[in-house]
Amino acid sequence: MTKFNPTSPVGFLMLVLETRTRHARQQERGASAVEWVVISAILVTVVIAVGLLLTTALRGKAQDVSNDIQSG
Repeated sequence: MTKFNPTSPVGFLMLVLETRTRHARQQERGASAVEWVVISAILVTVVIAVGLLLTTALRGKAQDVSNDIQSG
């Protein structure tokens, strides 16, 4: 990229444009990080919910087996 003299009108505009571009890219990274946090939180919630459902189902079946053994 050609460097412009920041004291000239074109150089000043290029400097402002580069600064805004850099700032926009940093905001995109921040937004991307927030998206990943939200996605991760959703996945953790789903995993916990599935784990609780499986635990409940397995405990119920284990109790059924225990009752069958004791009555058998």
